[in-house]
Amino acid sequence: MNRPVNILSQALRAVIALKLRSFFCILSIAIGISAITIIVAATEGAYQKAFDIVAAFGPDSVLIVGGSEESRGIDRRDKTLTVTDAEAIRSAFGTAYMVVPMSSVRDVIVSYKGNRYQTQVVGSSSDYSLAWTWPVVEGSDFTEEDLKRSANVALIGHETMRELFGEENPVGKFIQVRQIPVQVVGVLLERGASVGGGNLDNRVVMPITTVMKKLQHETKYVAVLRVRFEDQENLDRRVEELKTFLRAEHRIPDGESNDFQIFSSKDIIKFLVALTGSLVVFVGIVGIISLIVAGFVLANLFHLSVRERMPEIGIRRSIGAKRQDILFQFLGEALLLTTAGGLCGFLLGVAASALLQYVEAFPIHFSWKAFAIGLVLSWIVGIVFGLQPASRAANLEPIEAIRS
Repeated sequence: MNRPVNILSQALRAVIALKLRSFFCILSIAIGISAITIIVAATEGAYQKAFDIVAAFGPDSVLIVGGSEESRGIDRRDKTLTVTDAEAIRSAFGTAYMVVPMSSVRDVIVSYKGNRYQTQVVGSSSDYSLAWTWPVVEGSDFTEEDLKRSANVALIGHETMRELFGEENPVGKFIQVRQIPVQVVGVLLERGASVGGGNLDNRVVMPITTVMKKLQHETKYVAVLRVRFEDQENLDRRVEELKTFLRAEHRIPDGESNDFQIFSSKDIIKFLVALTGSLVVFVGIVGIISLIVAGFVLANLFHLSVRERMPEIGIRRSIGAKRQDILFQFLGEALLLTTAGGLCGFLLGVAASALLQYVEAFPIHFSWKAFAIGLVLSWIVGIVFGLQPASRAANLEPIEAIRS
């Protein structure tokens, strides 16, 4: 029992004595491990975000967006979806238990008692909160009657509520939406950032008839259709059936591209994985290179340390220290340094990830997996790159080592 303790204490004393070399070893390991930590945390965060998105978007749901893929590529939306399309889908698809047409008006100035705020106004049917599984936490949703009479009522998001009302209860109060007095009937549950980084809570939701008539001066076209199906397990088939149905409704000739796009939760997940993947690849390359460089730094410093400590090694061998004692001492030093580097790297990765999450609203999730992977990788670097100089020290002949 005393022997391993002695070897470890000697390794610790050597690490403390050689402060500058220890610092460079720890720093080089820390940089590599921090990059690996970010990768693991980002990957975990992406998976968690993906599950959150599926829950929020609805695994039984699709979103039909007007305009072709080409028009989307140049940031333009053609008007192709109509209120009639929504009614036709309701009639044709028996398993579609919810079909919600929606329109959107961006950069609308809303105000209340001198407070002004720029927001997005969404027009929807009375099923908006149910369609998006987005509960109304204060007040209530607007009704079918509100829809029929194009009532000036609205649900508001938490961000809009904070900017306009502060701590005041908004339910029942009137806000100005482009100089139109609109009564707030409910507040939506706070949701935070979207997958694209936008703020989901910065919105005002009104009856689609009100938005089309009073804000858009539109009678026919809508921006998107939200459809939810009872048979979730057949969603892929329903998507294909919707494509065929809408092509027929829009009388699109064979060979021409669709004038609409259909998205499911799978498409949202693909986007997030691609977004995360680009960072993972970049940081992964940096992390691997950093660990390799750290390994060579450690090996070179240990070779130098062996050369300078040859008299010490020779004396220890001459008074009874075995080869394996010397081997384990140097490996112990390597493991101590890489463990310290791994811990510092993990903390550095946590700090860098927190900054990344704050600046880019990037999904980051830390678990023991990130810590364990970082620590194991640091030990592997210590053993692989510390073994050769440790073996060299262990194989020195006592007399030659003392004379050097």
